[in-house]
Amino acid sequence: MNTEETLSPAERATLEVTLPTALELCRLGLATMIDIRQSFEIEMKGAIPDTVHIPIFEVKLMLGHTLTEDEQDILDAGQPKDIDAKTFFTTINQLHHTRDHLLLCICNSGRRSLTAASLLRSLGYPKALSVAGGFQAWKKLQAAAAAPATPTAAG
Repeated sequence: MNTEETLSPAERATLEVTLPTALELCRLGLATMIDIRQSFEIEMKGAIPDTVHIPIFEVKLMLGHTLTEDEQDILDAGQPKDIDAKTFFTTINQLHHTRDHLLLCICNSGRRSLTAASLLRSLGYPKALSVAGGFQAWKKLQAAAAAPATPTAAG
């Protein structure tokens, strides 16, 4: 299931939020970001603070989905996280139902998170969304925030 290629622009718009919107929803206590990258990706590139890690490829396998060749290659590149159905559904239910949170899926670039949001919606979690731009957008935002202010001309 390659959601990115099968979604119309209108469907994509209903599944996606911008990173600033996602961060504001989290700040307001209305949402939780779920980092769906593989463990090795987080170790190599870094983690986003205050996210819940649920690797999507292990979830897809656990649910009986067939992985694409690219997905399998990414899964094989690292040490899979041992996730079972009870842990997965307990975590998702605590966030979605108990806290009444939006589930904001984030990956590296925003492509896999579309698939994850679509998968969660198919499992009965209608408040699942994808964060556009993913970790790359988050890194750019962090770099912009850390950049020194442009000096003003003194005269």
